[in-house]
Amino acid sequence: MTMIGSDILTAWISAFLTLSILSFLFNDNPLYKAAEHLFAGVSAGYGVVLAYWQFLRPSLIGKLWPKLPDSSDSSIIVDIWYGIYNLGFNVTTLFGYLEPSLISPGGIDVSPSEPKIYFSYIIPLILGMLMLFRLIPSLSWLARYSIAYIVGVFAGLRAFSYLNSDILAQVIGVQNDMSLESFSAFLNSTILIVGTISALVYFFFSKKHEGALGKVSKVGIYFLMISFGASFGFTVMGRISLLIGRFDDLIKYSTQDYYYGTFGAMIVVILVLIGYFTFKRNKNNISDKI
Repeated sequence: MTMIGSDILTAWISAFLTLSILSFLFNDNPLYKAAEHLFAGVSAGYGVVLAYWQFLRPSLIGKLWPKLPDSSDSSIIVDIWYGIYNLGFNVTTLFGYLEPSLISPGGIDVSPSEPKIYFSYIIPLILGMLMLFRLIPSLSWLARYSIAYIVGVFAGLRAFSYLNSDILAQVIGVQNDMSLESFSAFLNSTILIVGTISALVYFFFSKKHEGALGKVSKVGIYFLMISFGASFGFTVMGRISLLIGRFDDLIKYSTQDYYYGTFGAMIVVILVLIGYFTFKRNKNNISDKI
């Protein structure tokens, strides 16, 4: 089967970066650091691009500067408002010398048939711009207002959703299971009630854990350890599944269709590691002699 050059190059780079990360099992080295920094940088860049195209552009810029139809009536305020947008458009495209990519001329295309300008979205725009003052030490205190607003709103929304999805739904489910219609459901609900109460008793520090209270709190410890162990095991299984996926790719790239990319990358990694540790050992020996 004929392979295109990009597929082969992708296979070699993927195998090389995977083996570079795995080289940390031997010792810390420049290949591992380079692959780690590359992964962090690419992830950050991808996150910024994804946030812009999926959230910032349609949910903020598209609300403030939607692309209005040619037949729509304009006023002085609208003309001034879109004059600000056109100024930003000209700066982004370096006054017409670059093709527009981040924003489109005349406004952002939105899904509604009758686009409308939402001037109330100026508030989140200002809060977002205040976040950028973290880069200026003397004005970094301005970013605290945005951070406080984000933390407060997120905490409120998270508490409300957690209360509805986890606590209330769980209580209603336990109440329905206690109807003795199914013995297995009744047993599961009973274990859940005992585990929840005993775990809460373990974190009750207003009274010394002695007697019956101490026994109940000890039962809570067992439930907590089982919960932590299950969570840790689930996390480990997820990481192992990722590792298996990388090994599957390495096995696939070791075939002739990919010009034995895994073996070639392995040879490069081994040679670089041998050269690095040899140079490091010789440097240490010279330093000891001096």
